[in-house]
Amino acid sequence: MKKNIQKTIAVLGAAVLATGMVGCGSSNTNTSAADTSADSSAAESGAAADTTENSADAKNLSGSITLAGSTSMEKFANALAETFMEKYPNVTVQAEFTGSSAGIESVLAGQCDVGDSSRALKDDEKAKGAVENIVAIDGIAVVVDPSNAVDGLSKDDLTGIYDGSITNWKDVGGLDEAVVLITRPSTSGTRALFTKYALDGKEELSNKSMETDDSGTLVQTVSQTKGAIGYVALSYLMNNNTVTPLAIDGVEPTLDNVYNGKYPVWGYEHMYTKGEAAGAVKAFIDFIMSKDYSADIEKQGYGVASKMKVTWE
Repeated sequence: MKKNIQKTIAVLGAAVLATGMVGCGSSNTNTSAADTSADSSAAESGAAADTTENSADAKNLSGSITLAGSTSMEKFANALAETFMEKYPNVTVQAEFTGSSAGIESVLAGQCDVGDSSRALKDDEKAKGAVENIVAIDGIAVVVDPSNAVDGLSKDDLTGIYDGSITNWKDVGGLDEAVVLITRPSTSGTRALFTKYALDGKEELSNKSMETDDSGTLVQTVSQTKGAIGYVALSYLMNNNTVTPLAIDGVEPTLDNVYNGKYPVWGYEHMYTKGEAAGAVKAFIDFIMSKDYSADIEKQGYGVASKMKVTWE
């Protein structure tokens, strides 16, 4: 499913407070009240100047930024666009969610400024000038319909379900009902990540009749289908109890378990550009990478790359 999102918010850009430098005297110098007052005034003047400069930067930055790609990044991209446009009211950010591979194709073809993707670049994409920007960590959770009695699977059983050797939930401790795979297309970046880290590279079966790369649709389908199983980004489980996330080898799919390396199914979220980012696009990428925005990333259910205690290639 293709979704077009355009939001324009005219809110005055936020100012960033900077601290002025205060001069230091020699080791035997006594600081008078007048000196302290003067230094304080200088610091305040410097901070005010920096604040004015940053406000001016926010007003002066203008243009439009277009994004396309991964559906698992939909919540991330929409929240980011809204926050960025609040800070930079003269910039418009538009996003559409067409899948990871389609996003990379679009940015390389010059059809958008940023390609959102849940997968790494292929060699030929690198050769065409795609530049990687890792913007978040994405944990992937296996989910089942809420009536399913199973609350966890071993990696071997999970692989058996997805390669078709296990077709009934009773074989893994559940009810006597058929396993219904809700799958993603072969072009999906989330599928590539899941295949690599959940199934150890073993190819999963496709259920063409119930295949979607739209994460919201996948969650809804699993929630309404007896015996259904699928997988989605952790962000889609925020404030959502319509499906049941499963532990893998006894480890719950939580952001903390992703950070500490106990939960194995996660990957990097990327925003690719063709060549190095410049202008409004560079400001956009820098904004995502800033320390101030990291808390917002976690509120959306994504992880901050700098907090990872393990890495993937």
